[in-house]
Amino acid sequence: MERRLAAILATDVVGYSRLIRADEEGTLAALQALRASLINPKIAEHHGRIVKLMGDGMLAEFSSVVDAVRAAIEIQHAIADRNAAQAAEERIEFRVGVNLGDVVIDGDDIQGDGVNIAARLEMMSLPGGICISGGTYEQIRDRIDASFIDLGEQEVKNISRPVRVWQWSPAASNVAEQPGAKSPAYAAPPLPDKPSIAVLPFDNMSGDPEQEYFADGVVEALTAALSRIGAFFVIARNSAFVYKGQAKNVREIGRDLGVAYLLEGSVQRAGGRIRLTIQLIETEGGTHIWAEKYDGLLDDIFDLQDQITEQVAGALQPSIRLAEIGRARRKPPQDLGAYDYAMRAFGHVWALEKDEATKALYLLNKALEIDPDYPLALALAAWCHAQTSVYNWVDDINAAKVQALSLAERAANISTEDPLILTVLGTVHTFTRNYGTARILLERAVVLDPNAAWAYSRLGWLETYSDRPEKAQTYFYRALRLSPVDPMNFNNYVGIASALQVAGDDNAAADMFQRALDERHNAHWIHRNLAPALLGAGREREARKSFEVILAAYPGLTVKHFKDAMVFSPQVLDRMGVQLAKLGLPEE
Repeated sequence: MERRLAAILATDVVGYSRLIRADEEGTLAALQALRASLINPKIAEHHGRIVKLMGDGMLAEFSSVVDAVRAAIEIQHAIADRNAAQAAEERIEFRVGVNLGDVVIDGDDIQGDGVNIAARLEMMSLPGGICISGGTYEQIRDRIDASFIDLGEQEVKNISRPVRVWQWSPAASNVAEQPGAKSPAYAAPPLPDKPSIAVLPFDNMSGDPEQEYFADGVVEALTAALSRIGAFFVIARNSAFVYKGQAKNVREIGRDLGVAYLLEGSVQRAGGRIRLTIQLIETEGGTHIWAEKYDGLLDDIFDLQDQITEQVAGALQPSIRLAEIGRARRKPPQDLGAYDYAMRAFGHVWALEKDEATKALYLLNKALEIDPDYPLALALAAWCHAQTSVYNWVDDINAAKVQALSLAERAANISTEDPLILTVLGTVHTFTRNYGTARILLERAVVLDPNAAWAYSRLGWLETYSDRPEKAQTYFYRALRLSPVDPMNFNNYVGIASALQVAGDDNAAADMFQRALDERHNAHWIHRNLAPALLGAGREREARKSFEVILAAYPGLTVKHFKDAMVFSPQVLDRMGVQLAKLGLPEE
């Protein structure tokens, strides 16, 4: 198999299907003429070769990445000039992607990740614009007189690692070239199909340079922490710091950077103490979603910076998740994509209630009809099927586990570095008692995102099931500390209670189970643990009242079916089984 390093240029026509429907013969003739008179000569002029044509798309190869990018820019400028003299319905616009990468030679064709990334970059481009990879930018940055804007790292479908993307558009370039003109970020990029955020420079309220350094350090640390969260699209620090000291409003910055959320803040000193105020804002309407104050001693300024970074990153995930769910619900049905359906499903997924899981699976199946390889939808569907097994919601518990494992593995094979997807797969392996595999996956998730509260929670459950209750509690309390406003926190209380139950402290366990139920009244599956804990604590009257809820929620439940669903060690399950049998649950 022959390989070589090449610069790959990929193009396609914007709105090709619409153009064909309006005038098939005219569009095909215009496209052919464009290729013959403009595109093909430019590629040849810059020493490239056309590898293949694919309907409205084209793939070209260059030995020099500088030649490839110059050809792309000249082609886009020439097409823009041509379109300026055309009627709107006669204009043809292109998107272009350029990547420097390793390719596999297959006769006259080329294949491999280098080609795939170029094609994905082309899809990210604005009409009339160009997107290039980070490696491409590093090679051309001092060799081409053109303005590119850093879009940060982006997830690329079927590529395991995020790709740094830089964008060029004629509109931004023309403004930047005018004498005395202020270069804009870039021309109104579309929002990505994931929560998008920029951490803006924080305001120094006192003019003390020490505070300035501290504030900038927090911004850098927060940007780095959020960038590790696979579910977020985070603007690089250099692009966000362009706005330091500027008076632009949040809507303008959101449009410039193409983000739905901004994190901004201020720092001020009072004696020997320092206060940081941080707020999360939705750019579309300027709505304040979340705000918090953090205080600490100047003597421990670096420890304080680390603490703030940890707490903010943990708090942002559920806050943005709720805002994204609200955004998806406001969209009209005809505009819903796979991401929107997944966001609508999100709240139902984490309710951990039978009817809610059914609603979630309906919405996730809608997402997978649009994109069968959408990792987020696959992972959330896997988690729903896993719930049906562990919470006794289905008769065939093993089939539910098999389905959950299949979906989770598909998601992980497509997106290998996403902490949420790794956590789902680790959870499913926990339920199938593959504890070693589960531990590797969950520990990998917290390495990728040290603020992944749910991954810590699932590590707590893994230790509980492994009869290590003390270690389990440290994980549950860490999850609570990382994400104190998370709607899922009731499940951490269930986990702490279960750890206490494993340790034999039924009285304390019962109180903690009750605390969880106070937060989530309809999580009837908790009573499967609460009733035996109450009986073990000698609180028989309360135990029988809890057992009545079990009978109502699970009319056909038996001790055997209970044990099949639960993941505790045999000794713990036997003890709980005996307690449930004493309350009247049939053995089989």
